[in-house]
Amino acid sequence: QVQLVESGGGLVQAGGSLRLSCAASGRTFSYFRYAMGWFRQAPGKEREFVAAIGWTSGSTHFADSVKGRFTISRDNAKNTVYLQMNSLKPEDTAVYYCAAETGGVPNAKPSEYDYWGQGTQVTVSS
Repeated sequence: QVQLVESGGGLVQAGGSLRLSCAASGRTFSYFRYAMGWFRQAPGKEREFVAAIGWTSGSTHFADSVKGRFTISRDNAKNTVYLQMNSLKPEDTAVYYCAAETGGVPNAKPSEYDYWGQGTQVTVSS
């Protein structure tokens, strides 16, 4: 019903920047005012919340570990959400996933999200 495809991951040195994109498609995507979230999962660790944005872009939510370094934005005309990551640290290394939830309100709980992408690898070298 809804497909999410992440891109933009890669290898970067500590202090560098990356911008992740998540393109959404599917017949039902336009029927709901989805909130979009970014999560990440490092090897041997549970998936953790990174950032989320509501349908109107005026509502955003960030994990404490990324506040001031990451920003989230969306272009509803393009069905795309972005995660700008600055001042990257080795501990940001993980697979990053985008997710969509039909409620429209950004939240940090993975269980609230209805659709998930396949993930994109981000590796930050020291």
